[in-house]
Amino acid sequence: MTSSAWSIALLASTGLVLFLYAVSRLALSLRHLAGERVKSWLDRFTKSVPAAILTGTVVTTLLDSSSVVIILAIALVSAGALPFRNSLGVVLGANIGTTISSQLFAFDLGQYAVVAMLPGLLLLFFSKKRAGRASGRALFCFGLLFFSLFLIGEAAAPLKDYQGVQAWLLKLENPVRGAGAGALLTLLIQSSSATLGMVIKLAAKGLVTLPAGIAVMLGAELGTCSDTLLATIGRGRAALKTGLFHLGFNAISITLGLLLIQPFTALVLLVAGHADVARQIAHAHVLFNLAGVLLFAPLVPLCQRLLDAWLPDQAQPAPALAVKTA
Repeated sequence: MTSSAWSIALLASTGLVLFLYAVSRLALSLRHLAGERVKSWLDRFTKSVPAAILTGTVVTTLLDSSSVVIILAIALVSAGALPFRNSLGVVLGANIGTTISSQLFAFDLGQYAVVAMLPGLLLLFFSKKRAGRASGRALFCFGLLFFSLFLIGEAAAPLKDYQGVQAWLLKLENPVRGAGAGALLTLLIQSSSATLGMVIKLAAKGLVTLPAGIAVMLGAELGTCSDTLLATIGRGRAALKTGLFHLGFNAISITLGLLLIQPFTALVLLVAGHADVARQIAHAHVLFNLAGVLLFAPLVPLCQRLLDAWLPDQAQPAPALAVKTA
């Protein structure tokens, strides 16, 4: 490997590591700030499917992680604090809320990251209150998120001169191959946001086409199911059913997306043909997840009945009767 190739690999790896750190710490800091309020929102504002979808969307936008919201919902279902049916709407809403990240990633904000990082660092160091330090950490990680994507974009820019890399990226236009690459990458790094962020930055540098970006996006949607399924282990059947609904929802949506990828790509071009490819991929993410939610929302009662029939709740053992002795 040449020295320039090593430089590209090191810069890209640095950007990816910083991105994964920023994503995890940002979600953790926001969860600390929200505290018990998130749980109360999930409990109070999920009485109907539309309300649950809206709540899932808002909470995911605030926490910047659909996985965190779905895992929280699974934990609440397991504890009996959130009915299983209501959790299905939260899952659908989380898939809408996660599209906000891709819209932000399409903006070239990396060079302005210090505007958020510096005040965040000052708050983190000098605030005496826990809430102030958590706010500073969240602000710093928010800026770090965009700075790390800037590093990835800068590392990717010289790849235009590597014909082998260009040829491999063009192969991702094959829907199955692109989706497979997106799913594998998301499984490895455990972050669909990181996968989408990298694809959007590669598209901004002219290295990824819209069809390839859509295919990788579809795969990333599938790969993100792994951590939510892991969160259901040992949590009972109600929690398992929530995780299975998330997997089924994504699997069916992605299958339909792959089958209809050509007309879907045409729709994206119709809606966002004036935008650059990076923005088109971000819009495709929004359109795809919105279409999936609109398709599944009316089917929530049916999905609940099917999952209840397949995995009925375990009956509670009857209390033992005390036997009186003479």
